[in-house]
Amino acid sequence: MLFKSVDVWKRLDNGDAIRYRCFELVPSGRYCVQSADFYRLPIDAKPGGFLDRQFVDLFLEQAPDGRAQSFATLEEAIASHDEQFH
Repeated sequence: MLFKSVDVWKRLDNGDAIRYRCFELVPSGRYCVQSADFYRLPIDAKPGGFLDRQFVDLFLEQAPDGRAQSFATLEEAIASHDEQFH
């Protein structure tokens, strides 16, 4: 199966940001969120490399649609992820 990675950013009222690491399931056009990375100022370069490696590690360990439910839209997938993890 083919997957297309999609990063979606959300700015928070307190100045922090979340990067949702999503995948589009190419055959069906559905979306799932594999993980979410949190950022705050000042930005430290070290965690960025770790987060990128973690993204690939998670992908190799388990298919994204096996890790999370898929949805028709990115918005639905992110809302479900937020509800589940926040």
